[in-house]
Amino acid sequence: MRRLLSTAAAVTLLLASGTALAAPAAPVAPGSKGATPATVTTQLPRNAHPTHYDVAFTPDAKQMSFTASVKIAIEVTEPTATITLQAAGLTFAKATIDGKPATIKVDEDAQTAAFTVKAPLAKGKHVLAIDYAGKIYTQAAGLFALDYDTEEGPRRALYTQFENSDARRFIPSWDEPFHKATFSVEATIPTGQMALSNMPVSKSVDLGGGKTRVTFAASPKMSTYLLFFGLGEFERASVRTAGVDIGVVTKKGDLPKAKFALESAGPLTAWYNDYFGVDYPLPALDHIAAPGRSQFFSAMENWGAIFYFEYALLMDPKISTQRDAQNIYTTVAHETAHQWFGNLVTMAWWDDLWLNEGFASWMEGRATEKFHPEWNAALAAVSGREYAMNLDGLSTTHPVVQHVETVEQASQAFDAITYQKGEAVIRMLEGYVGEDAWRTGVRAYIKAHAYGNTVSDDLWKAVETAAGKPITAIAHDFTLQPGVPLIRVEGGACQGGKQVLTLTQGEFSKDFPDKTPLSWRVPVVAKALDGSAVAKTVVEGGKASLTVDGCGPVVVNAGQSGYYRTLYAPAQFQRLAADFGKLAPIDQLGLLSDAWSMGAAGQQSPTDALALIAATPADADPQVLSKVASVLSAIDGYYEGQAERAAFRKLALARLSPLLARVGWEARADEPDPVAILRGDLIATLGELGDPAVVAEARRRYAADRTDPSAIPGPLRKAILGVVAVNADAATWDAIHAQAQAEKTPLVRAQLYTLLASADDEALARKALELALTAEPGETNSAGMISTVASRHPDLAFDFAAAHRDAVDSKVDNSARTRFIPSLARASGKVETAEKLKAWAAANLAEGSRKEADKAISAIEYRAKVRRERLPAITAWVAKAG
Repeated sequence: MRRLLSTAAAVTLLLASGTALAAPAAPVAPGSKGATPATVTTQLPRNAHPTHYDVAFTPDAKQMSFTASVKIAIEVTEPTATITLQAAGLTFAKATIDGKPATIKVDEDAQTAAFTVKAPLAKGKHVLAIDYAGKIYTQAAGLFALDYDTEEGPRRALYTQFENSDARRFIPSWDEPFHKATFSVEATIPTGQMALSNMPVSKSVDLGGGKTRVTFAASPKMSTYLLFFGLGEFERASVRTAGVDIGVVTKKGDLPKAKFALESAGPLTAWYNDYFGVDYPLPALDHIAAPGRSQFFSAMENWGAIFYFEYALLMDPKISTQRDAQNIYTTVAHETAHQWFGNLVTMAWWDDLWLNEGFASWMEGRATEKFHPEWNAALAAVSGREYAMNLDGLSTTHPVVQHVETVEQASQAFDAITYQKGEAVIRMLEGYVGEDAWRTGVRAYIKAHAYGNTVSDDLWKAVETAAGKPITAIAHDFTLQPGVPLIRVEGGACQGGKQVLTLTQGEFSKDFPDKTPLSWRVPVVAKALDGSAVAKTVVEGGKASLTVDGCGPVVVNAGQSGYYRTLYAPAQFQRLAADFGKLAPIDQLGLLSDAWSMGAAGQQSPTDALALIAATPADADPQVLSKVASVLSAIDGYYEGQAERAAFRKLALARLSPLLARVGWEARADEPDPVAILRGDLIATLGELGDPAVVAEARRRYAADRTDPSAIPGPLRKAILGVVAVNADAATWDAIHAQAQAEKTPLVRAQLYTLLASADDEALARKALELALTAEPGETNSAGMISTVASRHPDLAFDFAAAHRDAVDSKVDNSARTRFIPSLARASGKVETAEKLKAWAAANLAEGSRKEADKAISAIEYRAKVRRERLPAITAWVAKAG
């Protein structure tokens, strides 16, 4: 799943209530060819498992319900009179096993249904048949509806979302990734609408009376969370690539907006066939765009039928930017990679979720480097690693492979540790063993475990065998324990054109910088600016020395493939700062990221990052300049409510305004995409900082847009309207509100409602919160509005959501409810807010479901610490620089 908001998992999906069950020995996974775990923790008894589901159902979109029947071919492994499945929100009419009536007992708290016959079932094959009914939801869980406006009137489309544990809302099932089975799906639908599933339609029968029965071909063996169904007034376009019918599906009229995605999907699929050494095994692969959004994810890798919210797949010339194009490409690359890593080979349990998400995140970068080298995806990977480290540096972090005890905890495992840290660890290990050996190992892993389940060690074994080089111990250090290694660098005198570095391993910690560090085996790469070759070593046991060619300043973690922070001795840092403009862009980005993060944490001077910003050339790589803008914006945020903010903003504007003058407000012919993205970043940041010239120009263009279509070019619309919205007065807010109400295009409409939640003015922010709880923005847009308010007014948004919890929960995905309200307070820098959140979590969340609340509390306390302990030094530096 490619999530929107961030995103590691480990061993046990238990009862939704949090009550633990025993973990008996697991059977060998049906169809598994390789190392399947001898035990897999489960919510269900191990006396039976499914081999095939035959599902027939009729959705009633108007009544928001469906009726269904399922015949499940099962294999009983121990004589039993009771078969227990997962089920949630379903009502049952009748059930039989081998044609004999079964009694039904539902446990709503455990999310199970037990089916019992009089005499025990013998070992062997049986058929469980169930007639039942269920709900159609308004948020993305189970079978859900998305409403949208058209010029012809309102429309409703249906889709499914099952990861991680919501297939049970659609089919009573073994709703766990370990239990793979094949699926046959039959649906009775309104004639004229298009139905979609994992496989193509094999049969369609007009039943008369406005109804049609469609039957889909049987699926390959897969986990329940990968099943998909969609229904609505859709259009489809396709190309045939590498023997696969690759399509895009949109609501009627939107196919042109999917052109870029379709053009990208075919070459990606062909390239993955080669990379994995196994051809994509289904006859078709659809990329399906849906209006609306989720607080949890932007796309989902259902096998053969990838689901996307529209902003993650469609390019709308009215509002789409070059960054949108890059995000669409990487999302398509991510979800397509899942068709092998996650779908064909699936983690045995949510403890190894990172095997899906970390790998797909890494693979999206590799694919982007292949097909769009001009985007310099390696620099984006540094930003992703930074995102993970900022979470991993807090005491509330967790290992990549973590222990999961409840459905809520499984949902919370989709975070930056699973995605971005997983990606960074893979990037580091690939660099350690070499690209060719890594790919050979991955190919062997895929072939050995196709249609089966794995744990992390299955991958390490395959790569280690291919490389002939031990990596398992290093991999365990980075995936089985939390935290970020810190490599301290001391240099000696240069002799004979070489210098010897002394490396000492510590730990980067944001909230406990003096903690006793954990121990890692850390692959380290270093290079002198005047050297001809890189030097490599593994820091083991806490220390190492490294001889580097050249006498110039040395970059440790050269190329930024390592997952660690680098802390230079002051003299060495000063040498690097003096030659900062000569560093490779990726190392400029890494050095600036480390300096700011460690400065904020108190592990080096908090002003070192400002020194690097001052040394950054005006013609630096656009992604480096965007990082400069983001660091200055972050520091500005810490000054919220303080008189010293004005002086800092004066310095920030003096640094950023010339950069905007250099790139200009108007795009130049054939300019690189990174430059266009930088333009939008600078306009947005300067607008946030209250630059009078930028605010005035944005307002001028906004006013002119009513009569001059060229006043706001599509690629700048988000940035310009964002500046107007942030600095809005009541009249401007009302004008944007009127635009939102009149807008018929869902993608644009959602953006306008988000803008209404962007105002710095607290009265307007409160007005946006109240609007979010009405039906007007659309059921799936409300939570995004509340989150947007929280980015500027965290205390206001948290207090509002806590006071209206039931109403807010109704606007949030079921899987995100334990983390949504805590996340609203995260941007606060007030210790009293942390205490308030602690009390709220204790009163409202089960003890095992408080991880996200704990993370938010740590983030708040850290922000308060930075404001208290680091801003004075920055204020003094600013005064001196001024």
